[in-house]
Amino acid sequence: MIVFVNRFVVHGDPADFERAFADTAAYFTRWPGYIGNRLVRALDDAASYANIAEWESADALRAATRAAEFDEHARRLRALARSEQTFYEPVTGPAGPTGGEPAANVTR
Repeated sequence: MIVFVNRFVVHGDPADFERAFADTAAYFTRWPGYIGNRLVRALDDAASYANIAEWESADALRAATRAAEFDEHARRLRALARSEQTFYEPVTGPAGPTGGEPAANVTR
């Protein structure tokens, strides 16, 4: 499993961004390898969001973002925010060495 963190700084309307993001999240749910995601907003900066997504592999996420259907999602999000993305691997927690239960608020 990999964790993909995508930080957004919204320069458009936050409600428009949240709607566009919800559409994009729904798109990803149809792809093999998708486990879940959560969009969070910074308490001290209403324009700062982060998407924390879990995928079976980086290749599974890359396949979803390389599909022609994803281009429209990316265009909508780029019109409303700039982003920085990073892949992570679990070190502790549900998929890391300590095991445990998945977080209750992660969409599966």
